[in-house]
Amino acid sequence: MRAALLRDDSGVLAIEDVNIDSPRRNEILIRVVASGICHSDLHFLDGTWPASYPMLLGHEAAGVIEAVGDDVVDFAPGDHVITCLSMFCGRCERCLTGQSYLCPNARRMQSRPRGETPRLTTLEGEAINQFTGLGSFAEQMLVHQNAAVKVTDDMPLDRAALIGCAVTTGVGAVFRTAAVRPGSTVAVIGCGGVGISAIQGAHLAGARQVIAIDLEPRKLQWALELGATHTVNPADGDPVAQVRELTGGGVDYSFECIGLKQTAEQAYFMIRTGGMATVMGMVPLGVNLEIPGADLFLGSKRLQGCTMGSNNFIADMPQLVDLYLGGRLKLDEMVSRTIGLDEVNEGFDAMKRGEVLRTVIAFSA
Repeated sequence: MRAALLRDDSGVLAIEDVNIDSPRRNEILIRVVASGICHSDLHFLDGTWPASYPMLLGHEAAGVIEAVGDDVVDFAPGDHVITCLSMFCGRCERCLTGQSYLCPNARRMQSRPRGETPRLTTLEGEAINQFTGLGSFAEQMLVHQNAAVKVTDDMPLDRAALIGCAVTTGVGAVFRTAAVRPGSTVAVIGCGGVGISAIQGAHLAGARQVIAIDLEPRKLQWALELGATHTVNPADGDPVAQVRELTGGGVDYSFECIGLKQTAEQAYFMIRTGGMATVMGMVPLGVNLEIPGADLFLGSKRLQGCTMGSNNFIADMPQLVDLYLGGRLKLDEMVSRTIGLDEVNEGFDAMKRGEVLRTVIAFSA
């Protein structure tokens, strides 16, 4: 199959022919129909987070099952599926208490068992590292059955792909992680795919004030079209002060969707007494956040992290599909560009320039 590999720290993906195995026990082989280009991929592409070369990036995908291995249940060839990096074992304490997104066995399930031959290799026989156990910048994916969920055939797969990460993370952070209340006030820092999804989630949750914060005017305009009631551009002055002025003292909930020390700390300072700040962005390894301890406990404030929207994706993703099909979740408006695999590097360049909300790689239908 053809795939886009990260070979080194050049920040450029190479389109190559690679070898992919047949599915073994608990595995499914998926023909990729669409894959979103996510900012999480960029963190590994630009070296912000360490990568193991050669690496097959991509994790926000949807496709059609081509083959299944032994012991696979609930899936058959021809099924339409969305993949998710929140792989789970289904047996540990985390899984059994509703926190499958924190499954401690996920990393082991994402990697090749010791002693087994590589599942994906270069034509020279070198093992390829599948990003988060997925690797969707390729024509096929070979993944554990607990990394996918079946969805209705009515769902367009080029839209379903966005649910695989951005939408599940952003909407999930609002509903699952923070449990935003109707009538509350919300601020979202960063209006990319995850941020816009959080804005849509806050709108669906009934927040009376949803403030979008970004340096890109076009992203702020998209935010207004997709659920924001107000916008703040840090170029116009301190965003914390602007949010506090708009709300008369701070928001009930803030969401940081960029992954910077500065913006994560701003998310905390934007909340009012009794408020909650949720950090979703991938803050670089080794970076610490600084907040005043006295303000934290005297103000009964909360600062928390969120991974993948605290999802239970087997249940959540079909519900998000229904919201889209019912016209309440806007996905068409989130796709700024559709490209082919050969244009993947241009897709990342457009992301870095802030020109797109989401770029989707479309494979054969």
